[in-house]
Amino acid sequence: MLILLLIFLPMALAPVSWLLGRRSKSLRDGFVGFAGLLELVLAALAVRSGTAASVPKLCTMGFSFVMDGFRCLYTVIFACMWALTLLFSPDYFAHHHNRNRYYCFQLLTLGATMGVFLAADLYTAFVFFEIMSFTSFVWVIQEETAGAIRAAKTYLAVAVIGGLVALMGLFLLWNTLGTLTISELFPTAQAAGKLPVLYTAGVCILFGFGAKAGMFPLHIWLPKAHPVAPAPASALLSGALTKTGVWGILVLSCNLFRDDPAWGTLILCLGAVTMLLGAVLALFSIDLKRTLACSSMSQIGFILTGVGMLGLLGEENALAARGVVLHMGNHSVFKLVLFLCAGTVYRNLHRLDLNEIRGFGRKKPLLKLCFLIGAAGIAGVPLLSGYVSKTLLHESIVEGAAHYGWTLTLVEWVFLFSGGLTAAYMTKLYVAIFVEKHPTRQTEFDGMKRYLNRPAALALALAAPPILCGILPNQTMEWAANLGVDFLHGAPLAHAMHYFSLENLKGAAISLAIGAAVYLGIVRPWMRRDGNYVNRWPEKLDLEELVYRPLLLRLLPGVFGAVSALFGENRLTAPLCRGLMKLSARLAALFGENRITAPVAGATLRTAKTLSHAVSDSTDALVLGLRQTVLRQSPPENEDPVTASFAYRLGDRLDRAARRRGQRGKQTRGIRFYRSWRTRQQTGRRIRGNLSFGLLMLALGLCAVLGWLLLHV
Repeated sequence: MLILLLIFLPMALAPVSWLLGRRSKSLRDGFVGFAGLLELVLAALAVRSGTAASVPKLCTMGFSFVMDGFRCLYTVIFACMWALTLLFSPDYFAHHHNRNRYYCFQLLTLGATMGVFLAADLYTAFVFFEIMSFTSFVWVIQEETAGAIRAAKTYLAVAVIGGLVALMGLFLLWNTLGTLTISELFPTAQAAGKLPVLYTAGVCILFGFGAKAGMFPLHIWLPKAHPVAPAPASALLSGALTKTGVWGILVLSCNLFRDDPAWGTLILCLGAVTMLLGAVLALFSIDLKRTLACSSMSQIGFILTGVGMLGLLGEENALAARGVVLHMGNHSVFKLVLFLCAGTVYRNLHRLDLNEIRGFGRKKPLLKLCFLIGAAGIAGVPLLSGYVSKTLLHESIVEGAAHYGWTLTLVEWVFLFSGGLTAAYMTKLYVAIFVEKHPTRQTEFDGMKRYLNRPAALALALAAPPILCGILPNQTMEWAANLGVDFLHGAPLAHAMHYFSLENLKGAAISLAIGAAVYLGIVRPWMRRDGNYVNRWPEKLDLEELVYRPLLLRLLPGVFGAVSALFGENRLTAPLCRGLMKLSARLAALFGENRITAPVAGATLRTAKTLSHAVSDSTDALVLGLRQTVLRQSPPENEDPVTASFAYRLGDRLDRAARRRGQRGKQTRGIRFYRSWRTRQQTGRRIRGNLSFGLLMLALGLCAVLGWLLLHV
């Protein structure tokens, strides 16, 4: 019962908070804060009492939930994160609009996120995963600025397409194994053998969960959504919602593809690229929240690298399993602290550019201390929790290098170099905000004594202490690792870990030395100009603008527009119908004088006419139906003068060539070419302006699955 309350109670309280907000803002703020604390209490109680729960027959298949050590750990972490962000939010939103909407969807997303983590089967996880995606969309679009609307569209597009691809993978998995229950995936997959369809299903599901995790190349939403979302929402997007994607990848890697080196290699490669690219993007950024967003992408890469090592190490995965469990939790806490600090800066200055917020924190000891703890923790400085989890992940790679040779040695250096970049960009942020002086506003910044109210200061002060658990890792962090490692099917440790041995400190020292060299040799001399920070990342290297938008908004509409134009003009069916009519007419002429065959010929002719008209009109009916539904007429767009002029000139050249050859006709080649070009342009505009690509992907995916089932069942 407590498990169900964890999920459905916040969803039930969400509309209540909205109604209260219409009567009293202070009453709503108190109610939402109480809801967050109540969720934390329920999480603590469920850890001790709840083991499993189900809701039969809901959504046909019913929902099932389970509580184990891993889920206990992260249920409490997420409940703490929501409680602290809700405590911080009233001060942050003191002068914002649409607060009722924000708090309502905050509670809805809380319930959905709990539903994902507590799901006992992939069907339940998928349903709550999609609910979470749509409710968190409101966080991104909260400010309703042009940048927020564009980022929210990107977030929604990635969520919808990723969800539909994952759904196709679930169809394949259900058809192949006959179960989506997580605990049954491994034995049924072992019995089925290494079927290619299992890898196809796995890649499809990986696509959906990887998109939410911010895994390369599906990370495009993450650097766009965080800077425009409110800071408390950014903390949850980074610290909690990305972990639902990692959770899905863990379910695949530790159950369906347990101890599978091929799958482990795939995840390891994706993790290494995500880890390095995120760190590079963070280093180049000069926006505080964008830097933290790219940092989240990099840290997810660290986690995925550990997940890949689970598959490569097989039954010797003790270090990797513990590193993954701890770094997931560490990253959630790091980003909670750092985004709350960023929210404090934005709440006072309404700016995020490093050149405009420079020097803000020089005389603000609480903010300075909390940011320093978070930055040092995520950089892997010894005596902090980040050092412990990164050491475990690093040592798992070293252990794998003994079996797989130079390839994993290369991954190890990518790991150490990415850790060095983490130290460099965190040093860049800390120095800019807390050490350097603003050229014109420093006196104003130093005079801001009441930059936080008491509840917000309490939330910030409570968020940072868990990072200090690295001082006594064997007594604190190993307990948490042992609690969650069973979910990953991790092996027991062969010997006690000596975290502060010279061999383990060596890895951290190498990363910190790389970070110092990058900061002093690249950031200070090259990424600054005349004392100001400069973003030297080429704007053209934006994967969304370079690949995804042209693919989805130009290439696909062009292809489908051409197909629609081809069928809409009956260019395929018209010759067939004309041939059928001519054949029928000749048969009628041949047998028409014969009184016996004449009725038969007449009936044949009428049948042929009916069939011909039916075939001829079918495509028109289809196109008309599409135009009246999903392809409804949109407002006319202005024709591109450059392409129109080019098409007209090309058509005119064709006309001249035809006249020189003595060819005459009512419709010249130029006119036909121009009309064909106009038809394709107009059809493409209709699709580009009105067709939901999510529904299009769903239709294509369902057709593909149906075709596969027809061939293999």
